[in-house]
Amino acid sequence: MNRTLQLIAAEDHVDDGDPSVLQIANDADPLAIEVCLNDVQRIDLNFPKFTDGRAFSQAYLLRRRLGFKGDIRATGDVLIDQLVQMQRSGFSSAVLKEGVDASDAQRQFDRFGDFYQGDVASTPLFRHRDEAGAAA
Repeated sequence: MNRTLQLIAAEDHVDDGDPSVLQIANDADPLAIEVCLNDVQRIDLNFPKFTDGRAFSQAYLLRRRLGFKGDIRATGDVLIDQLVQMQRSGFSSAVLKEGVDASDAQRQFDRFGDFYQGDVASTPLFRHRDEAGAAA
């Protein structure tokens, strides 16, 4: 994959009121904040519970439609089995729940190396094969 999801331990995630960090509620429309993205370095998107996946859509919109290049961080109820999809949706970092071992989380990425479908972070697997065939 082109982009690697940074895994952050819960105790290392700091919210110190930095003005370059924007926190967006999971029911907010990211398209409404387009005008203020120039001064933002990180956007925190919250998963209040694992069954609420609206932050996936928010991350996708921020990356694809708005072209946000900074850090999009998953916070809240972040489960290790959702990390690969977070990365594919546009997240660049995720705060692991307290007690979660980063090596367990990393195994998720080791299990799923390539995808047939394209996403925010990578080209589809069939495009790689097309390019390899064209170069031969």
